[in-house]
Amino acid sequence: MTTTIIATVFVLGLLVLVHEIGHFVSARLTGMAVREFGIGFGPALVSKRFGETVYSLNLVPLGGFVKIAGMDPDEEQTEKSYGAKPIWARMLVIAAGPVMNFVLPALLFFIVLLGAGVDNASDKPIIGSIIADRPAARAGLAAGDRIMSVNGGKIDTWMDFVQVIRVNADKKVTIVYDRGGVTKEAAIVPEYDAKTNRGIIGVTPQVTNYRPGPGEAFVMAVKQTVVVTAAIFGGLVQMITGQAPADVAGPIGVAQMTGQVARMGFLPLLQFAAFLSINLGLINLLPVPVLDGGHLVTLAFEAVRGKPLSRSKLQIIQTIGFALLMTLMLLATFKDITRIFW
Repeated sequence: MTTTIIATVFVLGLLVLVHEIGHFVSARLTGMAVREFGIGFGPALVSKRFGETVYSLNLVPLGGFVKIAGMDPDEEQTEKSYGAKPIWARMLVIAAGPVMNFVLPALLFFIVLLGAGVDNASDKPIIGSIIADRPAARAGLAAGDRIMSVNGGKIDTWMDFVQVIRVNADKKVTIVYDRGGVTKEAAIVPEYDAKTNRGIIGVTPQVTNYRPGPGEAFVMAVKQTVVVTAAIFGGLVQMITGQAPADVAGPIGVAQMTGQVARMGFLPLLQFAAFLSINLGLINLLPVPVLDGGHLVTLAFEAVRGKPLSRSKLQIIQTIGFALLMTLMLLATFKDITRIFW
């Protein structure tokens, strides 16, 4: 439980903090006054003013916040206020938060690649590891055995081996293999795996670890960020269009997964944080009121219309958006509780 709490605070705090740094830096660069930049929420433990900005460390260590002058219409407006700046500047400030949630994964993937390298599965038909209490283990196969043939058919690659086992669920197969220069034979009945709809015997291929240099790791990290973003975006589109089930996790589910990953080590936790950050960035860009994407749509409408929406209309839109988000959050939390306890 302690590991889960610490890991969840670290991951969620990092994601939200980086998001807010994006808003903070872009606001300063566009000449907006930032009243406060806070780390955490709730009562301030420590606060210090530098120039026009108060920097605070607050009691609840989850993320942070940025108070930009003029974002509240009731606040006194000056030339450094959010509303006094051109639309492009306001759009830049709003978009900078989600953008940072895509920059962070590239940095995290870079750290993971430098720290752990890349594991590549060999295509040679050599067993890398054996899963206990599976057909291969019961038949006496061991790591390092080189598969020569199955049912008399020559095996040249690992995929050749996988394909033969795949189609022979619940059927006895004869495997000829080499162990230290000695040819041996084993009769095995592959088990049917309902999840993958194929036969398995409980073996994995040999894995080699490749350590890229900093330059190559950077390029690989950026590419990985792009690939993962495209995959997650595709999944969101499928859920929205009904092509895939809406399998979403709420705060409880995210905390549970974070704790599970944390027990695997710090680098896997960083990799998991990268995936969550991309999710956060994409969700924040959805055109839903109260999200950054909704603010961008409102600003785009203002640019086309030539004047902003009235305060009353804006409040109605934001109330609807907030209600939708709360409904989604409650449904996700209910699914989390159902999945954990029932």
